[in-house]
Amino acid sequence: MIDPVPLDPPRFAGLVAPAVDRLVVGTSATGWERGGAALSQRYGGPAATGFLMEFRTRLAAPGGTVSGPGFAAVTRYRDPVRCQRGLDKQVAYAMIHRTPAGGLQATERGRTYLAEVYELHARITGELWEQRHAGRVARLVDVLGVLIGEAAHDGGDAFGALAPPYEPDGCPPGVLLLNRLSALRQHRADAHAAAWTAAGHTRLTIADLPPGPERLAIEQETDRRAAAPYAALAPDSRLRLLSDLAALPT
Repeated sequence: MIDPVPLDPPRFAGLVAPAVDRLVVGTSATGWERGGAALSQRYGGPAATGFLMEFRTRLAAPGGTVSGPGFAAVTRYRDPVRCQRGLDKQVAYAMIHRTPAGGLQATERGRTYLAEVYELHARITGELWEQRHAGRVARLVDVLGVLIGEAAHDGGDAFGALAPPYEPDGCPPGVLLLNRLSALRQHRADAHAAAWTAAGHTRLTIADLPPGPERLAIEQETDRRAAAPYAALAPDSRLRLLSDLAALPT
């Protein structure tokens, strides 16, 4: 039987990426508006909590560590000097400490903040998804679990900075889904960085590269490098994944 929709893994990787971006960015923004900003202020504001939030899926875990290369990979498009200064501030706020090997861990206060973030995200995703989309969310959680496992085989430093996401006992389905999507998003980020590096670009030159054949070639190479996890899904499962992601509000 011929699949009527051309959803081979590389093509699918390109189609699903904006759907993942929409949910991660949109849901995170909603959480910030509906309590995240106030929560951050109680701990010192973004200057104290920014990287904790960004790396929450690893730093919330007991002993969870983000390596130096992992931090650099996730922040690769930002000024590294400014990032280190921002990190210094969060160390000074006693929210993060540096390990002897150069990695990052949350302090006790930092983990207390992240526990409250998980509670906030449980409330927000519950309000957004679980009343009307509980079955869809449960299905997505299962599929994303498979994809995260597959992505671990070829994921780079950015993926490793967020995966495997910390999933404490009783973690609500909406939080599982949001955090798994956040980790999977970094798998593609690593693929994109590998593609533009192979094409001879830097973080600065790729940001200035206009649309055209060269940009298209890099995006197609990104799709190819990001495709491996999706090969674990049958074509109809890929189509259902795309449909389920598109149906969830932010």
